[in-house]
Amino acid sequence: MDLLQSIISLYIVSLIISYSSPIYAQQPYVRKATTDCQNTDNSTSVLGYSCNGQSPSCQAYLIFRSLPPYNTVSSISKLLASDPSQLSQLNSVSETSTFQTNKEVIVPINCSCSGKYYQTNSSYVIEDNNTYLLIANDTYQGLSTCQALQDQNNLLTRNLFTGTRITVPLRCACPTKNQTDNGVKYLLSYIVTWGDFVSSISERFGVDTGRTLEANELSEQDATVYPFTTLLVPLQNPPSSSQTIVPPPPPSPSPPPPPPSDKKKKTWVYVIVGVVAASVSVLVVSIVILCLCIANTKRSKADPNIISESFDSYEKPQEKKPGEEYNEFLNNISDIAQSLKVYKFEELQSATENFSPNWWIKGSVYQGIINGNLAAIKKMNGDVSKELNVLNKINHFNLIRLSGVCFSEGHWYLVYEYAVNGSLTDWIFYGTNVRKVLSWTKRVQIALDVATGLNYLHSYTNPSHVHKDIKSSNVLLDSDLRAKIANFGLARSAEGKEGEFASTRHIVGTKGYMAPEYLENGLVSPKLDVYSFGVVMLEIVTGREQAIESGAKDVLSSDTLVAILAKENPNEKLKNFIDPSLQENYPLDLAIFVARLIESCLRRDPDGRPSMDEIVQSLTRILAISMTWESSNSASESHSFASASSDTSTWKREN
Repeated sequence: MDLLQSIISLYIVSLIISYSSPIYAQQPYVRKATTDCQNTDNSTSVLGYSCNGQSPSCQAYLIFRSLPPYNTVSSISKLLASDPSQLSQLNSVSETSTFQTNKEVIVPINCSCSGKYYQTNSSYVIEDNNTYLLIANDTYQGLSTCQALQDQNNLLTRNLFTGTRITVPLRCACPTKNQTDNGVKYLLSYIVTWGDFVSSISERFGVDTGRTLEANELSEQDATVYPFTTLLVPLQNPPSSSQTIVPPPPPSPSPPPPPPSDKKKKTWVYVIVGVVAASVSVLVVSIVILCLCIANTKRSKADPNIISESFDSYEKPQEKKPGEEYNEFLNNISDIAQSLKVYKFEELQSATENFSPNWWIKGSVYQGIINGNLAAIKKMNGDVSKELNVLNKINHFNLIRLSGVCFSEGHWYLVYEYAVNGSLTDWIFYGTNVRKVLSWTKRVQIALDVATGLNYLHSYTNPSHVHKDIKSSNVLLDSDLRAKIANFGLARSAEGKEGEFASTRHIVGTKGYMAPEYLENGLVSPKLDVYSFGVVMLEIVTGREQAIESGAKDVLSSDTLVAILAKENPNEKLKNFIDPSLQENYPLDLAIFVARLIESCLRRDPDGRPSMDEIVQSLTRILAISMTWESSNSASESHSFASASSDTSTWKREN
């Protein structure tokens, strides 16, 4: 009996050990850990995928998106330490082929254990202004991490010097025992990009979504994936070139075919239909003629909902009887009276010296002093209830704050916090009379502020909202040059599936900033703000107003941007479009990274644009690198200045 109990206990222990053994464990998804280069948290795969597979080495595959100068079979093979003949065969091209920009390329590699982690090693020669994060996310597109690069290369100095050759550990893994038991023979390291989901990635490679979630220690409740990270896709067969073709959106369903008819029995139906059709045609022609006559006599009466040439038309408010507007004002603010101060008109007169021209800012906006604090007071006409409702629901550092409201003699007066440094247009356009120069890092910070504010509107308000009028003049800067989004007159809630609306004929906004799907079809979604933000970011980088407007000369348009990025040496070409006031005082490689982000925002297909959350993640990384670059430059300049001062002092003593 004791022997039987011992055997049972030993069996239970062996089961526990076997099920808790690393051989059965999957690989943890890295999530956002790659953003913090000092974070080496072992609970993620930031340093690499653990050697927990059934074999210490195996055949594995990577996905790499072709971008110049890595857009040929030979250049990609060399960058990723792959065999060019195998790569060309796997992608059904010749060894001398050049891939289209952003084409997904399957890269075969031999993956093996190196210490505690799986990897295949490539090598890279440091270029000007490179950082570990830039190499990992830009050059290698997320197939390595800055933490893995730091761990692999024990350099004696903190800075990366041009010409230094480093080892790049590429992220790969071999199947675990439970995966091979389920028929998995290969693991593919797929680079996540904007708009990707675990389900869509799995579907393309013919894999059950549950298997992919399991392979990355994800769940249906926690399945979010981020750009510049790798997702392991378990495969039973090697990947094929047909699986790297991004499927087009599904076509709209065709109308059902008409039911078959019996010609002999239903001839009389056609006769009746013909007679009715003829009658209707005569009636329609008569109505058209009548409408034309009416139109000729009433040409001056335009549809208030039709787009105007200036793209800033609003619906004409209905005339109200005396007293109705004030009652409406009271109704509009009844829900927000506790959080919003209602001013008397005399208070605003006193704050602005009776709206003196000396206190005028621009348009109908005046500066004022209320209780010793500066405020911006905006005079408005018509119905402002929508803007009031939006402003009452938002509370974020990067959105301008409404502090009070007043109604007097048919006019609204909205009192906002005061942004002492004015609008972004006063700082970035070199055509303005007063030129103020922003550093590269400040520009990135402003772009991140705007993106963060929009992300709050899109993702953290209930319901979510679309601003609809993002442009440089609606971005205000406070005393620390931190950006705040203003003017919510066109904002509306993002109702419906994925924040989309039905088409509208009421097209309002500013020409040059409006997305094609809105301008052409009236479609409104959060991706409308993404497009407008891309234009603003383009203006921040180039210093040119409405840089995306077609037909403008010497500006960086979306097509020009794509053409630049497709060139063999885009850095030199991009120099011609960066704001001249920066005087090349910016990290050129990082500018390429920003240009790619802008290009993704300006894509014609809204589904191809990133979300604001993804943009915030990218700009956060870019800002971190920019600040490191700026501090290292400042240190170098200080050292040079100190050396020059020392030399000068020596010269004075000797002479």
